[in-house]
Amino acid sequence: MTQVSESHLLNIQDMALSQVQNELQSTAWFDWQWLDEQGLPISLSSASSSLDSVEYAKFCFKTELKLEPNKLVAFGDVSWQQAIELTRRLNEFEQTNLKCRLLKPTTELPGAIVFKLAETVSSDQRKSLMSWAEEQNLELCFVDNGPDLTKPGLLVMDMDSTAIEIECIDEIAKLAGVGEEVAKVTAAAMRGELDFAESLRARVKALKGAPVSIIDEVADNLPLMPGLTALVQVLQEYKWKIVIASGGFTYMTEALKRQLNLDETVANELGMADGKLTGLVSGDIVDAEVKARTVTRLAKEYGIDPSQTVAMGDGANDLLMLAAANLGVAFHAKPLVREKADVCVRSGGLDQLLYLL
Repeated sequence: MTQVSESHLLNIQDMALSQVQNELQSTAWFDWQWLDEQGLPISLSSASSSLDSVEYAKFCFKTELKLEPNKLVAFGDVSWQQAIELTRRLNEFEQTNLKCRLLKPTTELPGAIVFKLAETVSSDQRKSLMSWAEEQNLELCFVDNGPDLTKPGLLVMDMDSTAIEIECIDEIAKLAGVGEEVAKVTAAAMRGELDFAESLRARVKALKGAPVSIIDEVADNLPLMPGLTALVQVLQEYKWKIVIASGGFTYMTEALKRQLNLDETVANELGMADGKLTGLVSGDIVDAEVKARTVTRLAKEYGIDPSQTVAMGDGANDLLMLAAANLGVAFHAKPLVREKADVCVRSGGLDQLLYLL
């Protein structure tokens, strides 16, 4: 039986929600009640509710609460008014007696609100909420039966434009004097307009004759995606395995592996001879199917339950990998990938994945 263990009453006019996140950090589950200036409850069951009349937020914390497997996570710079409106919209979808918690996995993250969903949210309802969130510049993620941070897990990430902020082959091409030519092919491939293997061969061919030293220059100066280091540190504390599976090149993935103490990397190998690039890829190409097999293969090798697998990527060649994991995360992704992935994170750092686990 659920019991109330304690309550907090906050004047939302005096304290921003971000301040509450900083004060309370992560919380237990609670009922969120909204009160007027007399301390009387305000119903949020209809669009006619006067949200402007809300003066207080009351947190009634719960013990012995049965957790549902599905949740909605809201993050970004969430205001009180946005939290109230989101609660109202969920009430409209018959998500009554909502249980919430505040989640702040690290001191650097601003925090998230997690809603425990007792009822199924339809596809149309999800689209409606996501559309509203985009208008509000908020991130909303529905996580159904997702992985648990506190249990051993596996994260497989794309490298270019996911783990790092650049497309390595584009940077190599700039140094080789063929940057514009190669960048156009890269962009088309990531949008899913070209076969990845064919596009990779075409781009690598354009590098023929360039000195190997330009590869070292790029590998030695990889700009890490914000939040990557923090994400890796937290996952490693919980004994997760972290892997890069990339359509890029081993020179760069191995540099990341050394820097972050990653467990494994899978990538393509550039052909080299006499200090120059041959314009060829050595061995089999790491394409979408290889990435997907990496998730299933390593979960089995590491003895990790498939329900504890996560994949993150941004391009069309990541889609099979995202589908192979229990939780497929589109990160700063192309429209096609955002549409197909389980969840989508449009902005911010990689460490925001911690909100979803």
